[in-house]
Amino acid sequence: MPAGEGFLGLENTPDHATVRAVIIPYGLEATVSYEGGTAAGPAAMIGASHEVELFDEEFWCEPIHEFGVVTLAAPAIPQPVEKALEQLAGLTGRVLAEERFPFVFGGEHSVTPGAIRPFLERFPDLAVLHFDAHADLRDGYEGEHFSHASAIRRVMDDPRVEVVSVGIRNISAGEIPFYEENRERLHIHWAKDKALWTLDRIVAPLRGRPVYLSFDLDAFDASLMPATGTPEPGGLFWDDAIAIIRKAAAVADIVGADITELAPRPGLHACDFLAAKLAYKILAYALLGVPDKARSRPSNSSLH
Repeated sequence: MPAGEGFLGLENTPDHATVRAVIIPYGLEATVSYEGGTAAGPAAMIGASHEVELFDEEFWCEPIHEFGVVTLAAPAIPQPVEKALEQLAGLTGRVLAEERFPFVFGGEHSVTPGAIRPFLERFPDLAVLHFDAHADLRDGYEGEHFSHASAIRRVMDDPRVEVVSVGIRNISAGEIPFYEENRERLHIHWAKDKALWTLDRIVAPLRGRPVYLSFDLDAFDASLMPATGTPEPGGLFWDDAIAIIRKAAAVADIVGADITELAPRPGLHACDFLAAKLAYKILAYALLGVPDKARSRPSNSSLH
């Protein structure tokens, strides 16, 4: 990617030995069922990231300079969906083989089963932290086995995978039998119960394990994130999501991630910016860990 046009507006570091994170733009849009636009999501996230302040007051530094990042050029995406997911698996697999952190910017949520394949091969005890408004447990939708509405069902085709889903507030009657049959490895934290959530309970199945983080942006409340194909009221807000990600990073090893379902809308730049800043926070927690409060909060004297 040309200098200055990648994530956070930084030049790709020539010495890849210093780089720990790789952004993979993958604007797959093939199975959307309401409003479209996700093909433009990766470019919108990357463009908005140029306005994200690099200094993070929680880490009390510019985290990006602690781990480094390169942004791949967006590939031509093949059809049908199965071929696209094979291509994406190849991309994340190469990044993972280089001992780097693959971060997929989607595209619709159907990218997740492709992106995660190399992680399933490498980590037999992999867990998934899934933020979403929808359970995504359909065994296909509108004739498509790899639909965005089936993202987590396809991930759970591997019987070893354990999933923690957060923010769910939309599930069909047809998904309920699969959920009830898999309660031991599928832990849903319903948005309606948000007032009763505890961070320890949410992250308990993740503790001590490698974790793949999948964040469908419609997990956020529709008032905060209207620029998505299937917005839902009653969702998460920024502090809700960040607290969970921070806690997960404290007890587990986040090894890869995706952010999906940004469908940019004219004039709604805040949504693009939110997605970009979320990506930066996920990278910081995953690659630097949770900062020590004593280090991240300066003394009063240092402010004069």
